[in-house]
Amino acid sequence: MTQLLNELKISTPGRVCLFGEHQDYLHLPVIASAISLRISVTGKRRNDKLITIDLPDISSKKSFTLSEPLVYTEERDYFKSVINVLQRNSFTFSSGFDCVVNGKIPINAGTASSSALVVTWVNFLARMSDQSAVLPPEELARYAYEAEVLEFSEPGGMMDQFSASYGGIISIDFLPETKVSKITPNLKTFVLGNSGEPKNTMFVLSHVKNRILETVRILKSVDPKFSLNTIKANELDHYRVHLSEGLFNLIGGTIINRDIAREARAELNKHSTDHLMIGKLLNEHQKVLRDVLGISTFKINKMIDAALDAGAYGAKINGSGGGGCMFAYAPESPEKVKAAIEIEEGKGFIINSDSGSGEEPLGEIN
Repeated sequence: MTQLLNELKISTPGRVCLFGEHQDYLHLPVIASAISLRISVTGKRRNDKLITIDLPDISSKKSFTLSEPLVYTEERDYFKSVINVLQRNSFTFSSGFDCVVNGKIPINAGTASSSALVVTWVNFLARMSDQSAVLPPEELARYAYEAEVLEFSEPGGMMDQFSASYGGIISIDFLPETKVSKITPNLKTFVLGNSGEPKNTMFVLSHVKNRILETVRILKSVDPKFSLNTIKANELDHYRVHLSEGLFNLIGGTIINRDIAREARAELNKHSTDHLMIGKLLNEHQKVLRDVLGISTFKINKMIDAALDAGAYGAKINGSGGGGCMFAYAPESPEKVKAAIEIEEGKGFIINSDSGSGEEPLGEIN
């Protein structure tokens, strides 16, 4: 008989998208890095079916009784959706839990705090279930994606869940099937800058996504063989007559970002990474995100310029955009770069790549 755990602590990293912003839901390659800002769930088993969740960072508490299925009572009711997904996949729970959630990941700022929370909760519940399952990273990510995205019919790809589950730096290909590859470059320090500007992730994601998908639909009606994965930048002029100037520029920017991600992956997979080249590619990516996709903001642009002036090799907005965070690649003088970001009224964090979701010693402060 399986010996059930009585108490457990799981922590999970946030992430930055190095290359491939607004690409994963188009099934184009992305490169992401887990970061050394994490969220944790610490929980103890109860003698009844009640689940209590204390979230001191946001001065909130939640509680509900286990049932099958659980009824959602709030928007993006992730604590319940994870349980529903796991129960549909044959996990059972003979008892509830008392849990505390703590985190250092900026909230609603483009660093995947929601996905990190969901992955943490999936990992915690799977291990504390009657099955005591230690999930492999891919399975962990897929359950989290189902609970966070599919369960609520929201836009978005799987980059965040994969990055949080696997950790480190990963590249993801989506065709002909989803494939996650670990990358082990000798990258150095990054500086994350939170603008403090609230962002509407769902609006920005759906606005950009829907326009790109509409463009692809138009082009496929003209040419059934059209593919974002195979079209070359110099072939786009053939389709200009079928698109408005805005949609033509948008699809062109998407192809440029695709090619930047491919070039970056080739560079990161080299035995010796050219750090200046990585910075250059980050800057090229930001130019498209700022000028074509239009997802950067005036304040974030100023933070990026300040970071570059302070010696960062490259910098870009992070996440879906419209606010939130930027980050800079700063192998030299990260403290100086952090200070420059904070002069522009951003909150700076010196970060590195970090491990994926996993168990931590009980009692350790996150």
